[in-house]
Amino acid sequence: MPKKGFIPNKLRPWIEAREKSRLSHAQIQMARELGMNPKKFGSLANHKQEPWKTPLPQFIEQCYEKQFGKRMPDDIRSIEAKFGAKHGKKGKD
Repeated sequence: MPKKGFIPNKLRPWIEAREKSRLSHAQIQMARELGMNPKKFGSLANHKQEPWKTPLPQFIEQCYEKQFGKRMPDDIRSIEAKFGAKHGKKGKD
């Protein structure tokens, strides 16, 4: 059984990208479902230097809507909550 507060290394880049890019839990979940790479968010979020680019949160939402035909995932939970539920713990939002 993992320690309380333990997050596997494969999920850490998503948490770091959420904090660095100021994305919501829903936007991170959408990006994961789309198969995006969290390490590439820096190049996608370059809208201040390149004004023709859409800001990253709106870009993720547009791609998700185009791919899945809906605006938001049905069950929105944070990575921490999903990992906690997967291991039989109560997750926090």
